[in-house]
Amino acid sequence: MVTELDKPKPKIVVTPPGPKARELLAKYADTLSRSVVGIYPLVVESGSGCFVRDVDGNEFIDFNSGLVVLNVGHSHPRVVKAIKDQAEKLIHYSWTDFSYQRIIEHGEQLKAITPGTFPKRVFFANSGAEANEAAMKMSRWHTRKSLFLAYTSAFHGRTFGTMSLTASKPVQRRHFFPLVPETTHVPYPYCYRCPFHLTYPECNLWCVDFIEEEVLKKFHPPEDTAAMFVEAIQGEGGYVVPPDDYFPRLKKILDKYDILLVADEVQSGIGRSGKWFGIEHWEGVIPDIITSAKALGAGLPLGAAIAREELMDWEPGSHANTMGGNPVACAAGLQVINIIKEERLLENATRQGAYLMKRLKEMQQKYQIIGEVRGKGLMIGVELVKDRKTKEPAAEEATEVTNKCFRRGLALITAGKSTMRFAPPLIVTHEIIDAALEVFEGAIKEVNAQLN
Repeated sequence: MVTELDKPKPKIVVTPPGPKARELLAKYADTLSRSVVGIYPLVVESGSGCFVRDVDGNEFIDFNSGLVVLNVGHSHPRVVKAIKDQAEKLIHYSWTDFSYQRIIEHGEQLKAITPGTFPKRVFFANSGAEANEAAMKMSRWHTRKSLFLAYTSAFHGRTFGTMSLTASKPVQRRHFFPLVPETTHVPYPYCYRCPFHLTYPECNLWCVDFIEEEVLKKFHPPEDTAAMFVEAIQGEGGYVVPPDDYFPRLKKILDKYDILLVADEVQSGIGRSGKWFGIEHWEGVIPDIITSAKALGAGLPLGAAIAREELMDWEPGSHANTMGGNPVACAAGLQVINIIKEERLLENATRQGAYLMKRLKEMQQKYQIIGEVRGKGLMIGVELVKDRKTKEPAAEEATEVTNKCFRRGLALITAGKSTMRFAPPLIVTHEIIDAALEVFEGAIKEVNAQLN
């Protein structure tokens, strides 16, 4: 296990992947589904705080938080204790047919931290995809409408329902058609790469008006549209942050046509952006449904859809599951919320995120390969380009930077075509950020030099 004495520097004792990792990776390739592809050959043995150790003893700074799951860090002592204590009492008893205390307590906490003062209800699931499936079914049931709106480059899951909303990569849909009809995708407000080739704010937010003028008024009837699914900050699409006035204007259009707003906060929620949920950065925009997962369970499978009470008017038996809201996962989830509150991690995410953003923007001035730095809190994207004028994505270079960082002890991953995503645990410190950026800048400097 990684110890406090080892921090805040990475420690590479053998160039990864080492011999034990290579042996296990060979078995991995022979045993598990080919549909799962590793980003780089990291075989994790243990983790603590902001660090993970591989099976060969290498210690890495974890700046992806186990795919944006471990917001309170690896193996937080209070989470571990909650899991142990709950497992000794009750591991499972399906919430869809019976009840237990932990799921009620966690549901009450989620109702309290989600935006909106109106009455709410919670549906528990095991993942973000399941939470989004619940939101789809709930929307159709309540509205008796069948159509959905979503965004290009969106990621909402890989089940048949959520895959119909997802529009991130062709491989996620190829050979799986027909999907759930009918979902229309519209361009996300990606100002750095505006799909309409306009410039903000001179564009007057045409990307919002486009939804009404070119979609709802021409071929996607609003009276048949149940809901629009949005990511407050687009995750897999490249950590893209909409302009300040985007969501307020969008909400007015949705309200005008009585279309529900579903905020997918699977990646941007539970404090990641410096607020409980990313949509809170847009004042006055209150979703009808919020979906959550990833950091919700501190690494245990847990998802939830939190909605206006009147939306959960579906009849008993119309939607359920066996494992959702598992008592052990809920015990861990309760501690996640308590830790974020008591350790003031929303404030830390804001403070450390500002510091990290400042450091990255300083690098942007030095290295032409960095086209844009964007984000909220500790959800920051650094987009790499081959040329700042043409903005040609530096996809191969992003992969090279990722691998160089890995070999030197920094676990980073990419998003979109060529964006490095920075998502360390919310407990991160200036010292750990400095150590991580030392590795990152070394990799960027080398790859940037190859472009010149």
